[in-house]
Amino acid sequence: MTALPTAQPPLLANDTFLRACLRQPTEHTPMWLMRQAGRYLPEYNATRARAGSFMGLATNPAYATEVTLQPLDRYALDAAILFSDILTVPDAMGLGLSFAAGEGPRFAHPVRDEAAVAALRVPDMERLRYVFDAVASIRRALCNTTSADGQPVARVPLIGFSGSPWTLACYMVEGGGSDDYRAVKSMLYARPDLMHRILAVNADAVAAYLNAQIDAGAQAVMVFDSWGGVLEHRAFHAFSLAYTRRVVAQLKREAEGRRVPVIVFTKGGGQWLEDIAACGADVVGLDWTTDLGAARRRIDDAVALQGNLDPMVLHSTPEAVAAEARAVLDAFGSPQRADGRWGGHVFNLGHGINQHTPPEHVQALVEAVHAHSRTLRAPRG
Repeated sequence: MTALPTAQPPLLANDTFLRACLRQPTEHTPMWLMRQAGRYLPEYNATRARAGSFMGLATNPAYATEVTLQPLDRYALDAAILFSDILTVPDAMGLGLSFAAGEGPRFAHPVRDEAAVAALRVPDMERLRYVFDAVASIRRALCNTTSADGQPVARVPLIGFSGSPWTLACYMVEGGGSDDYRAVKSMLYARPDLMHRILAVNADAVAAYLNAQIDAGAQAVMVFDSWGGVLEHRAFHAFSLAYTRRVVAQLKREAEGRRVPVIVFTKGGGQWLEDIAACGADVVGLDWTTDLGAARRRIDDAVALQGNLDPMVLHSTPEAVAAEARAVLDAFGSPQRADGRWGGHVFNLGHGINQHTPPEHVQALVEAVHAHSRTLRAPRG
């Protein structure tokens, strides 16, 4: 695949998100939302209806571009995130992904025995060409203005993503979602050798997949360790974090003349914050169960933090949404430290936005975050 030109960094009208990821000064706290292009938006539902199915939407670069930009047209968000699904990688391994109405994702061929594990391979990235084509298409669509000398200028940066090796393994072994993770945990404890084999293949596949997204134009990448928090303490380190670290170690960290920030988010991972922060990522995402101010003190701004509003706050009132947003920002505090260095904070939810969220409440959130975060940077008189 063809990488974008690297002679000079592409122009960005708003690079606040990238700067915050790297703990550089920003005029306000940047924000984006996990699952920001989704079913809470009527325009998304209309596009999905035209596509005919979720997979029809996700595998069509034109549709994926359209829905990626929809929240940016509504709200003053500071980053776009690729519209795709975390299960594209195991689908490319031949496991037969499908989405049944009301049932979520299912795999036709779960990985549950020694033969199935032995057959696993890092997939040919050409099988995921539709994802990389979508990344390139979104990057082009984000360039909606030009500079004085005629250079294209993008509205905001684009984030690429993947599920973590452990999270993908959960779906691959269970065959879909799970309430108790019985199949995957049984394999982990009874046949750790098989589980390590799955995770090693997944880690190398995820690294190749994210690097291909970077080559196609992703300006930051995120690893979603959505189910890391279901693991016992020792198991988390051996079967989740070790393989997330293996992914991060393989990632390209510069493209188009810029650093490519890496975000790692482990839902339920607050107790392991220091260890996750040491995995090599630039940003650690937190869910709403972690005290953001305490988290900042625990890591002493060694990495940036992302989060961490409870998504259910958005079902309250616009006034309550704004108040809770201010509380999150106050918990982090002024990004500029007393010693002059900057800490990094990217405002986000503690998990994906709920499909029943009123769109106008998201508007209240965006306005509150941008306005209040500017007051935290105001000179103290």
